[in-house]
Amino acid sequence: VFKVSGVRTLNGDYRNLFRRGMMGVEYALFRRGPLTMAPSQLGMFARSSEDYATPNLQFHFQPLSLDKWGDGLHPFDAFTASVCNLRPSSRGTVGLASPDPSAPPLIAPHYLSTDEDRRVAVDGLKLARTIAAQGPLARFRPEEYLPGADIRTDTDLLDAAGRLGTTIFHPVGTAAMGSASDPGAVLDERLRVRGIDRLRVIDASAMPRITSGNTNSPTLMIAEKGAAMLLEDAR
Repeated sequence: VFKVSGVRTLNGDYRNLFRRGMMGVEYALFRRGPLTMAPSQLGMFARSSEDYATPNLQFHFQPLSLDKWGDGLHPFDAFTASVCNLRPSSRGTVGLASPDPSAPPLIAPHYLSTDEDRRVAVDGLKLARTIAAQGPLARFRPEEYLPGADIRTDTDLLDAAGRLGTTIFHPVGTAAMGSASDPGAVLDERLRVRGIDRLRVIDASAMPRITSGNTNSPTLMIAEKGAAMLLEDAR
């Protein structure tokens, strides 16, 4: 998160009762304005280092800022540069808490549990700082708010990544598809649950590995292919 000067962001519009009201009126009457847009207005793919042949980072830039999703916007103008690792090597687990199917599952994400993921997290934060320091943004005098300009060492940056990081709503692979020889494969090549008749999983949990980008479109593709398989097998 970077504070900015000389420009108004959505933080400022949110703080001003009149402008906040006008946003609601504009949406209600014309279906346009800030309430019609997604939080991220700019995206970018990049490599965290020359070791990668293709981009392994995705940036989302938002003209707003907050401490965490669900909180109110900050009382100052700012923008957020979110960076995520597109191909994390850390692997989590999902288990049953009890025989009660309504009980919440036991979820252990194991974020940043590999050396590679820890290195990419630190390099991603450094790249975000490099972007904010570029000439076109300099006139807005960006001042780092989170994780904070005093966070300088790799150890401190890694700690900040662990404290501030989120899934960005892209969890996948909890019922991965794979070959019969793969001990971690829950589904076969037609999305059928192994060992249980007449049960399939047709969503992002079928992905054996996360796609290098937003998961929405790939999930729609899985759904369309899964629906076609259901029709084929019903004939």
